[in-house]
Amino acid sequence: MTGCDSRTTSFFHRLLRGAQLLFLSAASTVVAADVPTLEHVFPVAAAIGTSNTITFTGKFQPWPPKVWVDAPGIAFEPQKDKGKFSVTVSTNAPIGPHLIRVYNDEGASAPRFLLVTRAREESEQEPNDAFDKPQVLPVLPTVVNGRLDKIGDVDSFAVPLEAGQEVIAWLESYTLGSTVDGALRLVDATGTQVAFNHDGVTLDPLLIWKANRKATYTLQLFGFAYPAGSEIKLTGGEGCVYRLHISTSPIVRYTLPLAAQRNARTQLDLHGSNLERSAVTKTIDFDATGLAPEVTSKVLRIGGDDSSYSMPVSSVAELMEIEPNNLVKEAMPLPIPGAVTGRIEQPGDEDFFSIEAKKQESYEISVQSAAFGFPLDAWIKVIDAAGKELTRTDDTDGSRDPRLTWTAPESGRFVVAVGDLTRKGGPDYWYRLQVTRAEPSLRATVDTSVFTVRAGRTNDIKIALKRLNGHSSKLRVQLSNPPQGVEAAPVDVDAKSNEAVLKMIASKEAPGWNGPVQILVRDLEKEVEQKVRFSLVSTGENNGVPQGYTHLLIDSTDQLWLTVTIEPPAKESNEKPNAAKKE
Repeated sequence: MTGCDSRTTSFFHRLLRGAQLLFLSAASTVVAADVPTLEHVFPVAAAIGTSNTITFTGKFQPWPPKVWVDAPGIAFEPQKDKGKFSVTVSTNAPIGPHLIRVYNDEGASAPRFLLVTRAREESEQEPNDAFDKPQVLPVLPTVVNGRLDKIGDVDSFAVPLEAGQEVIAWLESYTLGSTVDGALRLVDATGTQVAFNHDGVTLDPLLIWKANRKATYTLQLFGFAYPAGSEIKLTGGEGCVYRLHISTSPIVRYTLPLAAQRNARTQLDLHGSNLERSAVTKTIDFDATGLAPEVTSKVLRIGGDDSSYSMPVSSVAELMEIEPNNLVKEAMPLPIPGAVTGRIEQPGDEDFFSIEAKKQESYEISVQSAAFGFPLDAWIKVIDAAGKELTRTDDTDGSRDPRLTWTAPESGRFVVAVGDLTRKGGPDYWYRLQVTRAEPSLRATVDTSVFTVRAGRTNDIKIALKRLNGHSSKLRVQLSNPPQGVEAAPVDVDAKSNEAVLKMIASKEAPGWNGPVQILVRDLEKEVEQKVRFSLVSTGENNGVPQGYTHLLIDSTDQLWLTVTIEPPAKESNEKPNAAKKE
């Protein structure tokens, strides 16, 4: 260096050496990966044969994580922007809801939903807050994928109606695990409200209204925070995702009877919207023959996809109520097993059905009404031939629909009664009462869907075994197809135990691994097998405020997740440079 003395040269040498050490230290530092989280997916639906951009909300360090889907034909590719993915859905991808996870070498997120549809759906377009400047949809019926983006957000959509035409609109939000308790209202050209609904079958609203004149109305969607907070105001944010269905086509809302018997043909009376304005036959011969025992519904189509209805199918005889049956002595006979569709026609009405029971035999008695979207808040009770009440219940497991298990004290005739808790009734207070023998059964569950074991270590998986109706079989629990380097010896469970613990042991040489696994529980006496499930739904209260979700697109899964992690390489020790000698 020209013009520098030895002390200056030595200073620059020390400065350069320090910079080199700092650079090498930074270059050798690897940012630690965190287990990714996935909170919300938007939009939540994609049509077959399309490619779409989807936004994931969560934590992804580093970016990008990998994506797992529970079905073939659905591929995710990360984009440059964090949280953005391109999803391509093949034409042979299974239609319906699917579970997805994000994962990396450290673990996986909880599962979330992606819905694969037959037809492309509309996207909500801002600005559309004002009722007099709604978003115009190209065609009805349609489904709109949207999100209430900000606090106070309102989304508005134009709905042209003919005189006598009925609009039916319903929301999917709560059932998606969204953070909004939605509401729908319909206003005319002056902004005057003509229809409103806050809750339908679930907290998601269902609005039905018939126009008395030809006009274009505005359907508005807004909502409140879920779970509820201390403030009452319109909500919005990343978690306020929804699918809004709007239709003026013929739609089946329910049938009579409310369910059809498996392996039989049933005459069904169709009830719904715009049926009288169409060529749809109001009574059909529904064929449920040839269905497997595990099938609990069959799609009924009366037109396009928007007119499909998921018809409940059961393994018991399905009857219609025969009046009069408002007194014990008028009770309608009901076989066991059997089900009957009835109605609480007027306030204070009670319906009675007689059954023949055997001493010390247990029976499952249940009512479905709220599950179909009817306003009935049902109760059920069992009384003896003399009219003495033996047992009674109303709400069960957070639902207005009651269910009980009852053991007959003696053989003979008993009566099952159904009524409304608030003593209301009317033309839409329908219900389905079912009585079956209470067979021993087992529910095997885990309280988490994600497990991790590090190479050279162990991890325990606890399985809860809920025995119902006297179940007392010995069981064997095992991990199905564990990955390379992981062992989990099968566990035998005695007839009284309500828990099993699987011990996973990963060898020191076990490679890193990520993937779905299943845990099997085998009944050693009946030689039947079931898969351990994780429940996606949950219920609870916080100071009286409801928490969790009682109904979701998918309520549970047997696709558990296992991550095998490996020890990071030992860090190389860096010797401190010798202190520079004083000049």
